[in-house]
Amino acid sequence: MQYKSTRDSQLRYSSAQVIAQGISAEGGLFVPEALPDLSGRLEELSRLDYRTLAKEIFGCFLTDFTPEEIAACVENAYRPEKFGGGEPVRLTPLTENGEQKYLLELWHGPTCAFKDMALQILPHFLTASLKKAQPGKEALILVATSGDTGKAALAGFQDVAGTKIAVFYPRDGVSPMQKRQMATQEGENVMVCAIEGNFDDAQTAVKRIFTDDAMKKLLEERGMLFSSANSINWGRLLPQIVYYFYAYSQLVRTGALSLGEPMDVVVPTGNFGNILAAYYGKRMGLPVRKLVCASNQNKVLTDFIRTGVYDRRREFYATASPSMDILISSNLERLLYHLCGEDSAALRGWMEDLSQHGVYDVGEEVKAKVQDLFYGGFCGDGSAFQTIRELWDSEGYLCDTHTAVAVDVYRQYRKECGLPSVPTVIASTADPYKFSGSVLEAIQADLLTGDDFQNVEALEKLTGVAAPLQLRELKDKPVRFSRTVSKEQAAAFVRELVQAGEG
Repeated sequence: MQYKSTRDSQLRYSSAQVIAQGISAEGGLFVPEALPDLSGRLEELSRLDYRTLAKEIFGCFLTDFTPEEIAACVENAYRPEKFGGGEPVRLTPLTENGEQKYLLELWHGPTCAFKDMALQILPHFLTASLKKAQPGKEALILVATSGDTGKAALAGFQDVAGTKIAVFYPRDGVSPMQKRQMATQEGENVMVCAIEGNFDDAQTAVKRIFTDDAMKKLLEERGMLFSSANSINWGRLLPQIVYYFYAYSQLVRTGALSLGEPMDVVVPTGNFGNILAAYYGKRMGLPVRKLVCASNQNKVLTDFIRTGVYDRRREFYATASPSMDILISSNLERLLYHLCGEDSAALRGWMEDLSQHGVYDVGEEVKAKVQDLFYGGFCGDGSAFQTIRELWDSEGYLCDTHTAVAVDVYRQYRKECGLPSVPTVIASTADPYKFSGSVLEAIQADLLTGDDFQNVEALEKLTGVAAPLQLRELKDKPVRFSRTVSKEQAAAFVRELVQAGEG
């Protein structure tokens, strides 16, 4: 399996090279040269536990890794004790309206967010890749986060030999619990910094550092190289494909559908990585009928799916689902590369238009392909809060704000699509206690306080649902990181981090 860049189809790389490097030198994202067809293996795959399934799927893509290396990565990443025992993900049925729908709980890992499914294994992929592709080099991992990726990456890379990690988050664009998770992070090789602005400012700053020739020269002089833990890194995106295959296998095992029958998939998304993984699963033979893209009030993806025009020139909203507060969805570049016939020139033109003018139009042909694959809908905070309350009142199920967005958009899709009902998997991306203030406000607003840990306690008393220990313990952990810089100062912050290692 070789990989190429979305912005230069002539380039070819091994999986170790693309995981170590993260992003192509000219700014493109790495994609597989071809996707394996697993449609003939669905019955076999449906009998596997999560870890064995992951090894099978990874083996299709990481062909320069030995089976033993892949097995070691999987077993170390997905140890049962890291994910509350048993399988790393859970599939929970919802009974409302008599339709077969299931919440795919992806948040049972150490940081209580779906990012753990990828960021617990990425450090193992990366250290193995460095040995193969860049022996003797140390990786400097840069991360822009809208909340969950930052903590999951910090936890995954904490004290991993041969790595340093710097995480940038929007100062006022994450929940109090997310900020606390990052600010108290332990580890000698980690750094955290707030950015004045929103997530797109943080993401743009990180991308500029990646392609800064002077910075790359500085790293080269010190035996280092840049890498990424964002979903622009293929090693971060690949693990997310696994849980869609696993969800389908669980539906087959329980008799919710017969082998070969389709399911719908609903994903709350901002940067388009999680739903792109489901798209890759469909391309690999997973029977997915429709991919439902759920956005919050920052509905740039909804508008794109419906019009074929991507336009970030709009008001930015800080919402109760902050991990989706994004106006530049990086992974959409990968989808468009595939749908435009892998025309790098066309893709570069769209990305240049986005950078220079804030908008691009993919034309009627690509728009039709997007609409055939995807349904796009959005949900404001009011509707999300109502959904949280309804799920608690009718199902006794406590969900976070991002999952609520997905459930609300699923309901919109069912009203509008005119298609017969099929079993539907709805990605549930975070533990509700990561957003305890918003969840408490949705269920009983008069209990809400200005202190996040008091909100946790009130929500526990109200619902009887216990908060995860790893979140409750944050209350007594010392804050290590409190610095804030402008997006223009982010490069200087990274330079300080690099030069601090000289002694």
